[in-house]
Amino acid sequence: MENNVCVEFVDVRKAFGAQPVLDGVSFKVSRGESVAIIGRSGSGKSVMLKHIIRLMSPDSGRVLYGGQDLAETPDHELVEVRRKIGMLFQSAALFDSMSVRDNVGLGLRESRRYKKQEIERIVAEKLRMVGLEEAGSKYPSELSGGMRKRVGLARAIANDPDVLLYDEPTTGLDPVTADVIDDLIVELNTKLSVTSIVVTHDMKSAFKIARRVIMLYQTKIWFDGTPKELQESKDPVLQQFITGSAIGPIRM
Repeated sequence: MENNVCVEFVDVRKAFGAQPVLDGVSFKVSRGESVAIIGRSGSGKSVMLKHIIRLMSPDSGRVLYGGQDLAETPDHELVEVRRKIGMLFQSAALFDSMSVRDNVGLGLRESRRYKKQEIERIVAEKLRMVGLEEAGSKYPSELSGGMRKRVGLARAIANDPDVLLYDEPTTGLDPVTADVIDDLIVELNTKLSVTSIVVTHDMKSAFKIARRVIMLYQTKIWFDGTPKELQESKDPVLQQFITGSAIGPIRM
């Protein structure tokens, strides 16, 4: 496999009971790429993210990280792989009983690799990168939705990951706040030289964040190309999804 390939799906199939979700999905993501995965709700986008961190394993096919088959990776090695991957969950997944500072430093403390002073330095640095350097002593209940997302992002980058996974990063945010999050994703992709994989149904966000877009439809990859190619496509499925029209081949 090419040295530049970071994540690869090879003929991946996944079903829940009798319901197929992914049916022969194959694609590669190169190091440093910024990829948006789009598709209808329930189309398997988040399922793909869960395969990348091996919260799920395929029924058949392979998911590789850096050429390593995750399904065959021993648990002690999987811990090291997961340290290289940061994830921003849809709800930010913050602990209400912890301060912002403690939420961001959680993974660092649990790794037992860092002294207290070093954790404090890293947490302050990551909060500064997401524009929340003054919010360390606050609790999640005191934060807006956009601020909670940024805290979740600071936690995701605390270990200096090689890959950042985003699960619907702008869901539930007003358009201005969503645009701030989009700008931050683009900035971190460049500043940290990470690979970004963003699951979203927000087309404005997808076009701003991604250099490449993958669309899942009917359990398969329906489209894989640049945002420009997507916008210029005459495919009625793609055009209906982009415009959000109720009229077209996509049915409820």
